[in-house]
Amino acid sequence: MAGFIRTCRRSLFSLSRALIPNTNNPFLLQTNKTISKFPPNFATNPYSTSTLQHKSPFDSNLLSLLTNEIEFESEYDPPYQPDKKFNAFMVEDRPGEQFVTLRGRSTLDENIKIEATMFDGYATMSKDENTEPDAQLHISLLVDISKGEGGEMLEFVCSAWPEKLEIQRFYVMRVDGVLTRPYTGRDFRVLDKTLQSALMEFLNARGVNNDLAFFLHRYVWNKDKLEHIQRLKLLKSYVQT
Repeated sequence: MAGFIRTCRRSLFSLSRALIPNTNNPFLLQTNKTISKFPPNFATNPYSTSTLQHKSPFDSNLLSLLTNEIEFESEYDPPYQPDKKFNAFMVEDRPGEQFVTLRGRSTLDENIKIEATMFDGYATMSKDENTEPDAQLHISLLVDISKGEGGEMLEFVCSAWPEKLEIQRFYVMRVDGVLTRPYTGRDFRVLDKTLQSALMEFLNARGVNNDLAFFLHRYVWNKDKLEHIQRLKLLKSYVQT
């Protein structure tokens, strides 16, 4: 697990765990694109004869389907302008990328960096024996906490569910993050319950808690929908040209 985390962190950050199956999700950042490169009448009639006269029936049908899908995704439960701040954290989001970064400082003057994936899996959960299990989407987090330059850094691998944050593993390393053979440690769930509670409280005191998990699920859902709409627009633009 640790080797997988360190490798993915250097490229496209992803912390999907083997126990959580991959899944496609129905959501994605919309950026406004001008249509000045299209004919003047394109905005009012994108399927005019002048626009589609050289398109095959298959391309014309694809354009129609894409237009309908873009309109549906944009109008039905449309995405919104996301917040760039949550409590003590500032959100760094780059359109088109698969993860978001949050940075902040604790009341103890610690640097906190959180890297969160998009939805990378799900699990079925039920609140009690009398209710049907629901599919809960999963977000992986990498939480780094340090006290400035030099010294050591704590790194927590976490799972964010819609209303709950869980620790999977934690590491102690140098601030530069260089460990050729890091000790992965025991699975968090097999540690003493008192120690588990103390570490959860340690993160909670620094704003890494259930409220953050709830915020991230809303943020990632919105980002996913925006990204999806933008990808459809890029595909449509490619087919049109």
